[in-house]
Amino acid sequence: MSKKDLLLEIGLEEMPARFITSSMHALQEKMEKWLEEKQLAYTSIQAFSSPRRLAVLVKGLDESQKDLEEEAKGPAKKIAQNDAGEWSKAAMGFTRGQGLTVEDIYFKEINGIEYAHVKKFIKGQLTSELLPQLKEIILSLTFPKNMRWANNDLRYIRPIKWLVALFGEEVIPFSIADVQTANTSLGHRFLGGEIALQHPADYVEKMLGQYVVVNQAERKEAIVSQIKKLEEENDWVIPIDEELLEEVTNLVEYPTALYGTFEESFLELPTEVLITSMKEHQRYFPVKSKEGKLLPFFVTVRNGDHQHLDKVARGNEKVLRARLADANFFYKEDQKLVIDDLLKKLEAIVYHEEIGTLAEKVSRVRKIASGLAVQLQLSGEEQIDIDRAAQIAKFDLVTNMVYEFPELQGLMGERYALQKGEKKSVSTAINEHYMPRHADDQTAPSNVGAVLALAEKLDTICSFFSIGMIPTGSQDPYALRRQATGIVQTLIDKNWDISIEFLIDLSISELVETSKVDHAELKQSILSFFKMRVKHILQELGIRYDIIDAVLGIKIGNVSNVVRKAKVLENHKSEVDFKEGIEALSRVVNISTKAMNVSDVNTDLFENQYEKDLYKEFKLVKEKATGNVSEEEYFTLLFSLKKCISAYFDHTMVMATDEAIKVNRLNQMVEIANLITEFASVNEILVK
Repeated sequence: MSKKDLLLEIGLEEMPARFITSSMHALQEKMEKWLEEKQLAYTSIQAFSSPRRLAVLVKGLDESQKDLEEEAKGPAKKIAQNDAGEWSKAAMGFTRGQGLTVEDIYFKEINGIEYAHVKKFIKGQLTSELLPQLKEIILSLTFPKNMRWANNDLRYIRPIKWLVALFGEEVIPFSIADVQTANTSLGHRFLGGEIALQHPADYVEKMLGQYVVVNQAERKEAIVSQIKKLEEENDWVIPIDEELLEEVTNLVEYPTALYGTFEESFLELPTEVLITSMKEHQRYFPVKSKEGKLLPFFVTVRNGDHQHLDKVARGNEKVLRARLADANFFYKEDQKLVIDDLLKKLEAIVYHEEIGTLAEKVSRVRKIASGLAVQLQLSGEEQIDIDRAAQIAKFDLVTNMVYEFPELQGLMGERYALQKGEKKSVSTAINEHYMPRHADDQTAPSNVGAVLALAEKLDTICSFFSIGMIPTGSQDPYALRRQATGIVQTLIDKNWDISIEFLIDLSISELVETSKVDHAELKQSILSFFKMRVKHILQELGIRYDIIDAVLGIKIGNVSNVVRKAKVLENHKSEVDFKEGIEALSRVVNISTKAMNVSDVNTDLFENQYEKDLYKEFKLVKEKATGNVSEEEYFTLLFSLKKCISAYFDHTMVMATDEAIKVNRLNQMVEIANLITEFASVNEILVK
């Protein structure tokens, strides 16, 4: 079958850099799915992107669908024909529905019964007839933010300026928002122009001639290569932040790296301020010496060629100089501030209209942190440090520097607190209480910082839940999922013996005035929310879904224990006796649910030796298990009951006719089940 290449390009006004990569992948995935649905074979597919375009190139696409011959099954022979061999209405209706006649029927035997069959030939459609449907692929793309333009009803990431849709040399006809498909694309906004594309396979080369590197990976590689060259030429170290690199890659179509300078006097500013000014505000890469010292240089990436780079550098220097001059002014002004005066300002700042002011939030966090410190039995000195850190943790939010550079909250708080004479442990905790700030960040290293981080995140989650602000779907404006994950990860890293339930109760107790729901309902809602976060972490560890359900059970408890239990079960699940052990333990748990009014076991009512043996073995296991044992040892102890449990059920009828004996046996099952479910809800585990 003959083949042609297919090119689809959506030309747009400059898109937000953070949405380009995901949109490019989405376009490729939708194209792949569409080709699969239409049963169109192809050799390869590749997606491209730049700030002004999303494109996909399909090589070796069949010019038509394959012809198909399908076999259709109809009524049984005794229904299709009468005794005289005449065709029934059922047979005629069957063939008519297939576009055939009764002359095409043949019979095939299935399970001893003959059925009418026909073979239906389906002519494959021409690919060119199907390709106008690509319009729906373009319209089906979704983006985090959309806009409308002109008089169009279409909402899209940015206005569509041109559309290229080529199959071989033929233009695929369709239009979107008054833009008609053609074989013409636009190059670099300033260096390129309009270009006619004769063949899809020429796309990459032709666009390069118009100063557009459409391959995102090649643009990124070019940026890295040019930065490395600047490093070697100047004996510098230029740390490449991956997020910044990704963003810069999606800001340019033809990357050219260059460097500029700034006054050495600005190096007196905190390093965090300089780097934030360069990275977050100007998208510059900071420059360091071999010894790791920040140097008065920066590297930027121009969207263009090597012409007049000195002028470009001077322009960037001027912009950065103004930014750093502002930072220098704010930093010096902040030196005059007093922490107590800043804390008073928090009383006038509304955190949320239904939750209260920042000062009220600080008060709640302080109480939660104090309760946590006592529960964890931290030293007296640590408890004092935690209280002070909780009291002043938010003071930097009303400093000039953090007002201008919000990304520096916590970092400036730590630096300013040290300058004002606060203890090192207290100052460090101000910064650490925001940790982890993102998925790849570490949790707070110090006990003081970790307790404060837990308290602050707990209050945020519980206070928003208390007013009904609960994350739904992709909507999570206050990043409550990230904060809950931070709490769970902190508890795991610290291995603190404290339950999620205790933390929730501690935080909810401070929300009596703001809560719109009762305590029990609020707690259950927050507990379910945390279960999903723990579940997600266990999934990332590779734990099987049924084992996750088993270890989570009704309550969460100590998160570190939950993780260790899950790992124990995951490690043992492939062993030979795992199935028998889980089945035995599950049998106890399942039958224990039939108990009504549970009371103590009466050993005088035991009727056989198997009851006695199981109870004796259970008592020994319980004594050992309730001691200081690891999750691995607890698992081994539970599985040691397998033999006695199996023998018990082989020779004992739990649901005896004698009511007293039945109740006593159920009581025994409940006691054993309680010990088992303390480890995991084993009846949730699937065994084959």
